[in-house]
Amino acid sequence: MTAGTSVLCADIGGSFIKFGLSRAAGEVEEIDRVPTPRSDWRALADALRMLADEADPAGKMPIGLSVTGLVDPVTGAGLSANVPCLTGLPVATSMASVTGRPVFAANDADCLTLAEANDGVGRGHAVVFCIIIGTGIGGGIAVDGHILRGAGGVTGEWGHGPATNTSVEIGGKLRHVPRFSCGCGQSGCVDAIGGARGIERLHTLFHGEERSSHQVVDGWQAGDVKAGETIEAYLQLVADPLAVAINTVGPSIVPVGGGLASAGALIAALDEAVRARILNRFERSLLVPAVRREDGGLMGAAVLARQGVADAGSA
Repeated sequence: MTAGTSVLCADIGGSFIKFGLSRAAGEVEEIDRVPTPRSDWRALADALRMLADEADPAGKMPIGLSVTGLVDPVTGAGLSANVPCLTGLPVATSMASVTGRPVFAANDADCLTLAEANDGVGRGHAVVFCIIIGTGIGGGIAVDGHILRGAGGVTGEWGHGPATNTSVEIGGKLRHVPRFSCGCGQSGCVDAIGGARGIERLHTLFHGEERSSHQVVDGWQAGDVKAGETIEAYLQLVADPLAVAINTVGPSIVPVGGGLASAGALIAALDEAVRARILNRFERSLLVPAVRREDGGLMGAAVLARQGVADAGSA
């Protein structure tokens, strides 16, 4: 399949299916958005079929899917808390049987990584480690523009596993940080303190008051002492495990997606903290806000479809 061949793409989230058309590599257009049938896979597949048939009545275009949750690269089975009907389902083959088209599926973090590696700030970089810092923590790895898909579909997920410290030094004083419980079932994960809810959790721990993550970040930038202590602790707790991941993966660029990526000063501070901790010393920024944050799911799904068809053709 050539770069100019049209493909269909969908970003399946917990609330909506964003559906798009990509007429050429580097281009994507969202053409429809419908509610996600979260608990009925057949209703979900039928919705996808109707969207595809309306966009391409000839039925020739393949579909790339960006899915919230994991997709096992061997079995194709999904694991999704937000769209539970995908759990245990061979996502691509099941959707292909209903739509009558080739379907290729990957999780949303992997699709954002594909988008950034091929048509974003990671373009031209051999190894791209895309991280998501939003409500929670996620990530994906691309090598030479192709997603790296490890066992169980878990690759680049630096946010899980007991990786955080249990103390930070703030103002010359050592402060204890408990290993907060994580939604994955473990304790001490970066996900529990590294996202927006984590900033709020840290602020309550240190100061006994509730503030939104936006209020904490804004307060830190305005010189508020309490907010400053919270962000100082946050940077220490997140930079350590992220530096380990970067040393392991060896990227030359780390695009940052998710809601907190819009807080440019926070990402710049995290970049500085991380670069001070890694072996490969970069004189330039390593962590940079992703540029495909708004359409990364659709763009990555389109890249996935093109690559999937090309790989199938060469097999």
